[in-house]
Amino acid sequence: MTSASPRRPPPAYTAPSTSTVHASSQVYRDVAATAARPDARILETSFTIRPCSGQAWIVRAGQVCRLTTPQGPQVGDLNIWNANNPRERMWAARTRQIHSSHVSVGDRLWSNLPYLRPLVTITGDSLGGGQLDQVLDEEGKRREGTEFGTTKWGGRVHDLLGTRCDPYVNLLMGGESFDFHCHSNLTRAVVPYSLTELDVHDVLNVFQVTGLDEQGKYFMEASPAKAGEYFEFFAEVDVLCALSACPGGDLSQWGWEGKEGSDMAATCRPLGVEVYRMVNARLLDGWTQPACAPYKGMHGLRMPVREDDGYVGN
Repeated sequence: MTSASPRRPPPAYTAPSTSTVHASSQVYRDVAATAARPDARILETSFTIRPCSGQAWIVRAGQVCRLTTPQGPQVGDLNIWNANNPRERMWAARTRQIHSSHVSVGDRLWSNLPYLRPLVTITGDSLGGGQLDQVLDEEGKRREGTEFGTTKWGGRVHDLLGTRCDPYVNLLMGGESFDFHCHSNLTRAVVPYSLTELDVHDVLNVFQVTGLDEQGKYFMEASPAKAGEYFEFFAEVDVLCALSACPGGDLSQWGWEGKEGSDMAATCRPLGVEVYRMVNARLLDGWTQPACAPYKGMHGLRMPVREDDGYVGN
């Protein structure tokens, strides 16, 4: 008797085609198509986030937000909350399990328990494409005429594997005290919205290439973004967003103490933010804001039944 060949373990989270995990509605295709039609959108607001700084802003349900690299490669650390209830916020770990460690068009960024619903759906990504093997050369530069896929080291773009840099771990790793890590930038950015450091959470690293090596250790590569790359998402509910232009810049010179002869600050560039609404409101016909998760089991907990003690209130 011959033993069966080993079978690759399937993904742990595979939803049926009818699940809201999938952004399969025609609405998302129509919204995505407006990226190439400037006359189909109305610009509501736009601004530039300076290098090594952060900013927060609101995107209303049904609007599209575009993040850009106006001057070339630059990593950004993104946080998202429900603008009307900041206890509901992006859950990087569950999004990673539902979709992938790196996200692109059609993936959704999910909120934490007990809400568990998509806060936004990704509708545009200039770096998105197929799983292209070895699209970076030895210097980590993007080859002309290709979309970004998977590097020869296994790195991919738009990362949910890692989280924001912060001054606490910087000191832990032997670095110096520094107030412009992404965690600090995000903390300052949300203060005008009555949030604090405790509200800052695990991020989506946009335009950032990462992976896990043979030992399962996290690594980062230089961002492949050119001037004018974009990553955009459709707001499923009113969301508060905050983005930090990482002090690691494009990560080509990144290091706790910096590489000998390197200048990490020289690789830092601004990020752009644009918020649009659709010219044709009927484009969103059939779309509704997603409901929170339907589970109402209270985890088996029940309020005790109070016996009638004859007390009559006033």
